[in-house]
Amino acid sequence: MDTKYEGIPEGGSRIVYVRPVKVADLPAEVQAHAGGLQTIYALHDAAGGDRLALVRDRALAFALARQNDMAPVNVH
Repeated sequence: MDTKYEGIPEGGSRIVYVRPVKVADLPAEVQAHAGGLQTIYALHDAAGGDRLALVRDRALAFALARQNDMAPVNVH
């Protein structure tokens, strides 16, 4: 099957998971940088689950992933 579908990553793309994180669940030193936000978003590597980044909102998480040639996937 050689059909390409819009929105599905090509084989060379690395998938990352984007999930919301409650700021209250993070270490105090990270909470101090949250700027009063209640929820931030984490990007996780699909292969090992390692946290790659924390950002202020979902749109920024998706933009960051795409700028780094990654395919973001929402996780609830």
